[in-house]
Amino acid sequence: MTLPLRPVSTVGALADALRSRVLSGEIAPGTPLPEQELAASYGVARPTVREALATLVHEGLLRRERNRSAYVPEVTIRDLDDLMYVRRPLEDLMARAVTGRRVPGAEAALHRLAALPGEAPWSETVAEHMALHGALIEAVGSPRLERLYGVLAAETRLGLVRLREVYKDRDVLVHEHRELLDALADGPEDVARAAVAEHLSHSWGHDGARTGDREA
Repeated sequence: MTLPLRPVSTVGALADALRSRVLSGEIAPGTPLPEQELAASYGVARPTVREALATLVHEGLLRRERNRSAYVPEVTIRDLDDLMYVRRPLEDLMARAVTGRRVPGAEAALHRLAALPGEAPWSETVAEHMALHGALIEAVGSPRLERLYGVLAAETRLGLVRLREVYKDRDVLVHEHRELLDALADGPEDVARAAVAEHLSHSWGHDGARTGDREA
């Protein structure tokens, strides 16, 4: 039976709008998000703003400290290096488990990624990228692995903001993930695991990001 669609709440709509601005990089790290200014800008009440910000804080996309407006946390190159350090063994477990099969959820996410129009917001690219990797992790069938991976989701999404300059041509990102999924499906296991390790070693545009950090 098909269930009726529920209308999106004002809080949800505002959270979606702010999430898109954060993940596109429009709202730079450290930029304060005062409730009163957001309420005036979007024409909503402050309690609505407060709830929307709380949603993004819960997702890890914003941080809020006592007596301070919510803001986008900075994810440094050192943070990204550490994130990759933790992700690699988790995704290596994934490679061991899914080698030799296609993962429908990951294939569907890649198809949606490839179908995005050129003018699509970067946040949509981030969403499909996360969906692809999330589907691979879920395919392992380990709730504990999913929980561990989920803890890294917010920093991963914030880190992906850096990639919009590295992957100005979305087709390159699609091609890299096509190669990754093919390596996992075709095997053998050692080749698949090597492909995952290689994918994670360069997916941040590491060298360019370092250069940018030195120049900043």
